[in-house]
Amino acid sequence: MNPAVSVQNVSKVYGDLQVVNNLSFNIAKGELFGFLGPNGAGKSTTVRMLTTLTRPSSGTIEVAGYDVVQQARLAKRSIGVVLQQVSVDVDLTVWENMEYHGRLHHIPRGERQERIDRWLEYVELTNRRDVLVKTLSGGMKRRLQIARSLLHQPDILFLDEPTVGLDPQTRRRLWEILLDLKQQGMTMLLTTHYMEEVEYLCDRIGILDSGQLIELGTLEELRRNHGEGVVVTHTTEGLQSQFFPNLQDANHYINQQGDRTGMMARESNLEDIFVELTGRQLD
Repeated sequence: MNPAVSVQNVSKVYGDLQVVNNLSFNIAKGELFGFLGPNGAGKSTTVRMLTTLTRPSSGTIEVAGYDVVQQARLAKRSIGVVLQQVSVDVDLTVWENMEYHGRLHHIPRGERQERIDRWLEYVELTNRRDVLVKTLSGGMKRRLQIARSLLHQPDILFLDEPTVGLDPQTRRRLWEILLDLKQQGMTMLLTTHYMEEVEYLCDRIGILDSGQLIELGTLEELRRNHGEGVVVTHTTEGLQSQFFPNLQDANHYINQQGDRTGMMARESNLEDIFVELTGRQLD
């Protein structure tokens, strides 16, 4: 089966600055792929290339089987994008935003109205259809962005930090929506600064640093590769982590120490691995 997204030997150079360096990875159809990286790692540039907004300097990108450079229009028809920034028109109503987007995609009127009703009901905004977007909460605006991105029935959904700034309850509701879309077969790429979000939602995880993919796999594979147990030590210079094959070995290590002050053993998590690989936490 052909992948939903194929990135092969892609680089992006601005003048003398290489932002993305020989990047390659695939996303399978129906996969929810987590894309992580510290600020300046080249993550946003990669997403812009995937969504046809920036041309790669070299290499090839195919989205839903279409080359994003040679077949940009067909690629655009196959994707939906949910940005961190509010990208809906706040001076229009909820329904007017959906109607405008449907017309841009030349969806026939009868079918357009049916889809608008269906997706507004799906994100629980039916009773807000005639309300100005400027009066909605942050969570409602984000749900509207998701509904709008799905209106033209894309094959792949790109989500750029969709839950940033939202309260925990609203974040959980959006998680439920994304998991439901995955069950329906939607392919998604998710960027986020919330590690627990990736752990909970994503099938596989790619970690980008300095323009290069430095780790790729499931959470279980990453934990096996780096260690399923970790000893965290509080020092005057901050927290220091040491990985072990499992939690039992981590506890055994602590028990062998004469001075155990500030030491704690626990199961490793994605944040431990991210810090180990990049030397820093997500900003």
